[in-house]
Amino acid sequence: MSLKDKIMDDIKTAMKEKDTARLETLRFLHSAIKNKEIEIRPSAVTDADVIQVIVKSVKQRKESVDQYQKANRQDLADKETSEIKILETYMPKQMTEEEIKSTVLSAIKALNATSMKDMGAVMKEVTAKTQGRAD
Repeated sequence: MSLKDKIMDDIKTAMKEKDTARLETLRFLHSAIKNKEIEIRPSAVTDADVIQVIVKSVKQRKESVDQYQKANRQDLADKETSEIKILETYMPKQMTEEEIKSTVLSAIKALNATSMKDMGAVMKEVTAKTQGRAD
């Protein structure tokens, strides 16, 4: 079962259980996935594409939490935080700091990076290897 199908099943479950917070969050996610499908037409959306959408949504919500806390709107910050928790259940297991360090070091070695000019190539390599498992 693809990640997109799992999300659709969870939307149906949330409807049956009348879990409005989860339902709203998953509907927004489904809408973002649909937008991604339109963007990459005629190719079909893959699990990697769905993970990209989830990572982007989580990042946006984290920024919103910061903004709401600066504006002393803790109620809205709490809502965004609960949505982040729901979205994170669909993300792959996050890498530990040691795993990230070893991935970065192996990318530096593989690309023979020696200066800051090589940073872009290293970041591209690391991002491809981690695929949503590290920020």
